[in-house]
Amino acid sequence: MGKIYTQQEHEEILVTEIRKAIEHRATWMYLLLKEARERGLDWNEFARPAIWTTGCLGGQKRRKGMNNPDSLVEFATVFAGETSRAVFEMEVVAQDAEHYHLDFHYCPLVSAWKKLGATPGEIRQLCDIAMEGDRGTADQFPAFGFSLGKTIAEGEEVCEIRFDRK
Repeated sequence: MGKIYTQQEHEEILVTEIRKAIEHRATWMYLLLKEARERGLDWNEFARPAIWTTGCLGGQKRRKGMNNPDSLVEFATVFAGETSRAVFEMEVVAQDAEHYHLDFHYCPLVSAWKKLGATPGEIRQLCDIAMEGDRGTADQFPAFGFSLGKTIAEGEEVCEIRFDRK
């Protein structure tokens, strides 16, 4: 008979596996963009719009699942579930009708890019391109705006993700 895991052990295994999956996708992203650069393509010209579109699709899906898409309080329930919060070690800094502020204390994408030997400049650019997904998501919610403060990619301890009512 196999090992019987406690709920906490099961959750830790799940978080680890999701982090590995995100790191794997970050590896794809880096290697695709590196190959594109070697062929003379500018990352910003094609990667940003593609990832922004992905974010738009996710934002549209979240929006459809909401009763009131102008509510930041409800948005907080669809933006990041419990498992996602654990994967990125998200800390809710503010959550009310006017603000939904998160600090991410871990980023599996940055972790992967570092392991691949990406330069600090590449990591900053990769992160900013990846954030187009969140920008695209936020664009689907006209009642509030999105801003990015400090980032782990810049060497900071956290990524500051901010949604605020307009």
